[in-house]
Amino acid sequence: MKLFRSVAEIPEGFGPSAVTIGKFDGVHTGHRAVIGRLCEVARERGLTPTVITFDRNPLELLAPEKCPTALVSVEQKLDLLAGTGVEATLLVAFDRALAELSPEEFVRHILVDRLHAAAVLVGSDFRFGHRGAGDVGMLRELGQKYGFVVHLIDDVRPEHGRRVSSTWIRELLADGDVAHAGELLGHIPTLRGVVVHGAKRGRELGFPTANLSPESEGLIPADGVYAGWLTDGDERYPAAISVGNNPTFEGVPQKQVEAYVLDRDLDLYDHHVEIAFVERIRGMVAYAGVEPLIAQITDDVDTARRILQPENAN
Repeated sequence: MKLFRSVAEIPEGFGPSAVTIGKFDGVHTGHRAVIGRLCEVARERGLTPTVITFDRNPLELLAPEKCPTALVSVEQKLDLLAGTGVEATLLVAFDRALAELSPEEFVRHILVDRLHAAAVLVGSDFRFGHRGAGDVGMLRELGQKYGFVVHLIDDVRPEHGRRVSSTWIRELLADGDVAHAGELLGHIPTLRGVVVHGAKRGRELGFPTANLSPESEGLIPADGVYAGWLTDGDERYPAAISVGNNPTFEGVPQKQVEAYVLDRDLDLYDHHVEIAFVERIRGMVAYAGVEPLIAQITDDVDTARRILQPENAN
């Protein structure tokens, strides 16, 4: 996938292209359906399938108090987009200059002059330009003026008519339902970060853990214990993952993410790793002492092994 981190990076003569535009937070199944249709239109017409996305949620600039936590970092989003089959992505800085472009200026400067768009694919609620003044009707009028066709894409509604959305996925992660969130995402919810030194309580209990830096990328699910995977470079290991402040011990900071790699003692300090959440095992509980905690951790590890075993066997 070609990546342009600004409009200025788009080479002269790029395109003609088929374009879709959005935040693409999480690159979930709804986004993938749009991109799948984008690639079909591009193949049918000999165009370059291209995504326009932003370096932040526009609400971060326009209404910070309403801006939700991102499901993935910008770099995670770009990696996910690269796996969809799209040929090019334009990452636009959502700043005041962009926010103040009129709908026609946005279309002319980016879609027409730089990407040479011949087809533009959007959802029915698509808005663009200063204060969201542009809608699908206006986009079609501008398409007639500048020579591109607008394709309207239906929402993906897998359950009871509810549209797949980043909001829905955030709700599921807040409840710890990582399995359902993964179904809507089309990929396992994943954090990315550096392994740092912790209090070493896991090692003292016989279960040494890799502690993820608080500056990790991705949305952390609800407190609890999960079965999942730790990936270090090209190696992926089954793991039991703890999220929370470990209420059995005092003075533990909130929202620690610790992964115990099953049956392995690895030196992962300072490694950049990914931690993926497959299924929640239980919520976070305070225990009356160390012995009950060790017994529970042992049971958690056995449960994680059973959950991950079918994938291990492949």
